[in-house]
Amino acid sequence: MEEKLVTAKVRDIAESPTKLRLVADVVRGMRVDKALDALTLVNKKGSITVKKALESGVASARDLFSVDKADLIVNSISVDEGKILKRAHFASRGRVSRLNKRRSHLNLELKVK
Repeated sequence: MEEKLVTAKVRDIAESPTKLRLVADVVRGMRVDKALDALTLVNKKGSITVKKALESGVASARDLFSVDKADLIVNSISVDEGKILKRAHFASRGRVSRLNKRRSHLNLELKVK
């Protein structure tokens, strides 16, 4: 019997990958219903994005395999680096330094128990 996998991808999230990985580490390997409960308690900006990605994966699994969210497990979740927007930051004495606005991509894979 082959494994039933569902993927969800979110691209160009306006948050640095290191900050988003802190949230992704919380839900890795958990059941989806427990992961959604845990994300409501995490006090980070990225928890909203990860929660939306999980809910999108649950909706895809419901359409493809007609399963409930209690039957899904977060098989893998990874955060990759996206585009870096390079902006100018004006410093003292008429100088200019660079300000990097980092973006990230979220790759989520759910597995049916």
